Amino acid sequence: MLKDEINYNEKGIIFNIQRFSVNDGPGVRTIVFLKGCPLSCRWCSNPESQNTYKEVMFNIKNCTGCHKCGESCKIHAIDFNLDCRIDRDKCINCGECIESCYPGALVMSGEEMSVNKVIEEVKKDSIQFRHSNGGVTLSGGEPLMQPKFALELLKACKAMGLHTTIETTGYSSKDVVDEIMPWVDLVLLDIKTTDSAKHLEYIGKSNEIILENAKKISELGVDIIIRVPVIPGFNADSESIKHIAEFARCLKKVNEVNLLPYHKLGVNKYECIGKDYKMKNELNTPSDEFMLELKEIVEDLGLKCNVGAH
Repeated sequence: MLKDEINYNEKGIIFNIQRFSVNDGPGVRTIVFLKGCPLSCRWCSNPESQNTYKEVMFNIKNCTGCHKCGESCKIHAIDFNLDCRIDRDKCINCGECIESCYPGALVMSGEEMSVNKVIEEVKKDSIQFRHSNGGVTLSGGEPLMQPKFALELLKACKAMGLHTTIETTGYSSKDVVDEIMPWVDLVLLDIKTTDSAKHLEYIGKSNEIILENAKKISELGVDIIIRVPVIPGFNADSESIKHIAEFARCLKKVNEVNLLPYHKLGVNKYECIGKDYKMKNELNTPSDEFMLELKEIVEDLGLKCNVGAH
């Protein structure tokens, strides 16, 4: 592949680039987080990833009450009577308030970046990639919501000889799947439940597209690891995990299943973007003993299983 076949000027909205990860594909990896997701999981630990556009976040713990943000906002979207400080109906996410917020209580989630700019960041880890057989992982959000950018970025990574991984919900058009997958070495595919009605209730969309795309990716011959967030009251039971494992066993190229125990690490982010956390606060992380019981269910069906991402 010639480099002139890659559009290095293609732009996307990124909300984080994480270096030195060892949990999202083989070796040491750089994870590029793309904004935008068609799903709205109640337990989402990155709620700032759901919208495709840049948005201002407010952390009250860093606020000194200087009111300079209100003085700088020309459209009067700063409201000091609100705990979240920002009137989201007025805010246009221009970022002018951030420029005046010296304590860092206001920050922008999301940055428009070109493929070339992301690749410059990726190159910083080239030595680690070489020594560990690592590479680049696209995550989100849902990377397939920015298909043109994801495609060009994956092509640029392959032009560097890097291993490529994509973490996806699988909720996308078949055309996008066909276009993206030839440039992907490994798919970390989220399967949260095989129950369509429950999927609709807790996640906002039914799961037919996801399950069909899982089969499609499997037929394309791409290596797959199934990832299952284990959520109390949703799928943290033996029958739910068994049904997911049975589905995974019918797919080609499934290397393993990862069971990811529920956690509350992203709860504070909901306040920062003015959203309500829809899971019950009394929910606790499943015990190690219970996770091992679920692991045995998956292994009894002949699949390799890990608790946590590997």
